[in-house]
Amino acid sequence: MTLEANGFLTVDSAQLEYRLIGPHPAGAPCIVLLHEGLGSVGLWGDFPDRLQAATGASVFAYSRAGYGASTPVTLPRPLDYMQREARDVLPKLLQTIGFQRGLLVGHSDGASIAAIYAGSHADHRLDGIVLIAPHVVVEDVSVTSIAAIKTAYETTELRAKLGRWHKDVDNAFYGWNGAWLDPAFRAWDITADLTYIRVPVAVIQGVDDQYGTVRQVEIIQQECYCPVEVTMLPKTGHSPHREAPEATLRVIAEFAAATLPPRASQT
Repeated sequence: MTLEANGFLTVDSAQLEYRLIGPHPAGAPCIVLLHEGLGSVGLWGDFPDRLQAATGASVFAYSRAGYGASTPVTLPRPLDYMQREARDVLPKLLQTIGFQRGLLVGHSDGASIAAIYAGSHADHRLDGIVLIAPHVVVEDVSVTSIAAIKTAYETTELRAKLGRWHKDVDNAFYGWNGAWLDPAFRAWDITADLTYIRVPVAVIQGVDDQYGTVRQVEIIQQECYCPVEVTMLPKTGHSPHREAPEATLRVIAEFAAATLPPRASQT
């Protein structure tokens, strides 16, 4: 199919907004960006553009259902919403855009989705995954911080700020926040998927991440049988691509250079 620089894709019953930088995914290695639990196409800022310039690959970002300008979802979200996204939605999206080979680069929830996808699909097109601030189990620090952001959302200007990026901001916020604060979500655990990943993995974690500790990284290293490269960024919290963009771009660009086909084959 033809892909404009910006637009919407239909996946199942949802209209998903997207942004494409660089060549069509059918004709070049492609980096697919998977946003965080409150993210969207717009919230990536200029990171996709800088990533395309640093790697020469096609970069495709989209807003999952319930986020950005994409179709809202029915609340409450099921507690396995990340597994459903990775196993049911993402394969259809990759097929729709003509994905031939490349990387998944995910942040937070998006990193978890990337890991689940890689572990549950023997996708020969996938050359590697980059996990930025991933979650593989639920930690106390995660729940504490997510409870605090709920208070901020309901008592400060945070709701208005997030409203710039989501057409139905309550759908986006409570879909994510409600799932994570459900007591049953404490049992959420994707370590079993890690053991089936058969592509190289790069993990980027902020030392001062307020939503997860180094335990997340250690579990990935212990459970994966594939190569795992870890970069711990000092003085960086949960969003390395915003707080330490140069270092984050450098890690991804080096990983892409080692895993993707040479640029000469992209023409």
